[in-house]
Amino acid sequence: MSNSRAYKAWSVPLIAGVLALGGIPALAGSASAAESKAVQDDFNGDGYKDLAVGAPIATIGGKKGAGYVTVMYGGPHGLTKDSRTVISRSTSGIPGDPTAGENFGHQLSTGDLDGDGRTDLIIGTAASNRDAVVVWGSKEGLSGAVSVPAATTQAGDFDGDSWPDLVLFRGGRAPGDDPLGTEATIWRGPISRDGKPTAKQDFGSPKVEPYDVMYANAGDVNGDGRDDLALTVYIGEGGVGSQLYLANASGGFTYADSPQGSGQVAFGDVNGDGFDDVVRGVPDDSSVTVALGSASGLKPASTWKSYSQDTAGVPGAKEGDDRFGDAVAAGDVNHDGYADVAVGSPGEKLGDKQGAGMVNVLYGGRGGLTGTGAQGFTQDTDGVPGAVESGDQFGGAVSVLDINGNAYADLAAGAPGENGVEGANAGEGAVWSLRGRPTGIVTDAAFTFGPRTVGAPVERATFGGSLS
Repeated sequence: MSNSRAYKAWSVPLIAGVLALGGIPALAGSASAAESKAVQDDFNGDGYKDLAVGAPIATIGGKKGAGYVTVMYGGPHGLTKDSRTVISRSTSGIPGDPTAGENFGHQLSTGDLDGDGRTDLIIGTAASNRDAVVVWGSKEGLSGAVSVPAATTQAGDFDGDSWPDLVLFRGGRAPGDDPLGTEATIWRGPISRDGKPTAKQDFGSPKVEPYDVMYANAGDVNGDGRDDLALTVYIGEGGVGSQLYLANASGGFTYADSPQGSGQVAFGDVNGDGFDDVVRGVPDDSSVTVALGSASGLKPASTWKSYSQDTAGVPGAKEGDDRFGDAVAAGDVNHDGYADVAVGSPGEKLGDKQGAGMVNVLYGGRGGLTGTGAQGFTQDTDGVPGAVESGDQFGGAVSVLDINGNAYADLAAGAPGENGVEGANAGEGAVWSLRGRPTGIVTDAAFTFGPRTVGAPVERATFGGSLS
């Protein structure tokens, strides 16, 4: 799955030798189904989740906006600067050449496509004439790559056969008012390392075709064993909308009503009833909407609940420019069996610092999501490294993953505008990793990193513009 938002190359020490010179060797074949018992988001199969970080506006090989992705490998002590892989189109083994304005890493998806027990990373692009790239997981880390005919993708088990599938959205992002349109196709897993699916299938619904798919996520809202699909789409004239598709018995998708909003979308079981719930960001209203899942799909719209910084217990105050809900992610932070929700407000004004940004964490429970016990984090929060600055956009992307394997999901927050140049609309960018504990998110082991930390291109990189 994926959690991404806003707006590889070498690795040490896990990936040595040829990788230290920028090469990612191709690996052949795929493993048997018996080997496909993977920890989701674990690219090297060591039992710890890993974090992929997009820097989609970075200059690569003199090409502005070419973009790159950094993978930070998890471990018993969390993320460290010494265990990472940086991937771009200039990396040996990655198909294609850097192209200006491609925004490689604009969208990220993850899944064990070949069934070898290690998660693979699918790196999307904003360009209509460029292909996404699958970078394969391996014991040494991400290794080998193949192009797939799409700008945006989403992995998930959409037919319930225990093999991850891949939905391909061919289209890109319109440069003007009118969407380019999307051709959607389902690739059935397993998918071989030379880019051949077990089968191909029509998407099943024409409703996505007129629009440009910007972001996607997957989860099972009706508990039928098949992942469902939520999309954020560009609808034209500057407008952004949302769609939900339920996987059906024929292997395709059926359109379903869902909360509307232009922000990111997350799936998580916030009330512990066994059905994934949909959390949709509505940044134009600085709110998020939660629709609970059930055996028949999402519960009626009359039951959907809205949350904001005006909700009792949620730190901050609701303001139109905050863009609360621009980024959302779900995971169990305090290990109580309920999904919790991180919400980014990259437009949050702090003092006189416009667009400094903030992240709130709201907690799930038997009654669903609640503002009770909610937390708020900025660069002014005790224990959080850095300082509040205008335009940092802290919370422009968020992710909730247990990166140290202690069963408590950790928070990653991107600030793509960090260290911005005056008058520019992009910064170097940075990411903060804060640990989950029984009491919630804590700052005593906070770790922040950016392009300088990982030895990657720096200028206007928007590092942290997307997170897996």
